[in-house]
Amino acid sequence: MKRKNTRTTYSRKVKKKNSILPAQLIRYFVFGFLLFVVLSLGYHYRSSFAYYLGFKSHFNKETNVFSEARNLKVMEKSEGKVIGLDVSEYQGKIRWSYVDTIEEKYPLHYVFVRATVGKDRVDHQFKRNWLGAKENKMIRGAYHYYRPNENSLEQAELFIKTVKLKKGDLPPVLDIEKLPKEQSLERLKIGLRRWLKAVELHYGVRPIIYTGEKYYDDFLKEEFSDYLFWIANYNFYREEIQDDWLFWQFTEKAKVPGIDYKVDVNIYNGDLQQLQYITVE
Repeated sequence: MKRKNTRTTYSRKVKKKNSILPAQLIRYFVFGFLLFVVLSLGYHYRSSFAYYLGFKSHFNKETNVFSEARNLKVMEKSEGKVIGLDVSEYQGKIRWSYVDTIEEKYPLHYVFVRATVGKDRVDHQFKRNWLGAKENKMIRGAYHYYRPNENSLEQAELFIKTVKLKKGDLPPVLDIEKLPKEQSLERLKIGLRRWLKAVELHYGVRPIIYTGEKYYDDFLKEEFSDYLFWIANYNFYREEIQDDWLFWQFTEKAKVPGIDYKVDVNIYNGDLQQLQYITVE
């Protein structure tokens, strides 16, 4: 009968124990770090969480409390600046007479309405939204969703044919989000310039460009610095508008009275008087 080598067995046990310890320490560290992050966020948004968890009558299981708390924080830190929406057919049939405030506290003063897409499509709800916003006494603006692989002048013609701007309306907006598949980046920029110039010539006012923050930084910031920008950024750590942004779309998941679907909310980098100043004369 063979005797076990007790020294070898003991050595294996020590090695196994030592290999387990670092793994446990890593798990404890990760858990501790995550706990710290959660507690820090809870403290940072403590007033918002208390509001939603303790006082919201419409709070339900579908409510993203963290997201809504962050949005509330953004609006709290944007005191004095003007809040508005942007809508399209994706919001369904809006009951405009109910569209007035967010959380019964933050008034909505303006709305951008999607008018056209590419060279051949008018938003199904544009006419209804365009008239509804006016009847609801909101400052309104129209935007065009640009398709990079379609003729830029044909896209401009569709927008011009569809949108009749009046005194008090916001400047037209070019929405560019996609990179081209069938043309170079330089050709894309030429097309954007053509759309912008054609629309400016028709309306007598310089358009605004809407895009995401990364798209803005990577492709547009330098070459289109003569234009004003409306930037989309939903990151939770971003809570204040940047100095070089005219508008900031800070969420795409807000709930607003009169609208059955989630909607985008924006901050204008100024007060109501300054917003009225940039409207069409």
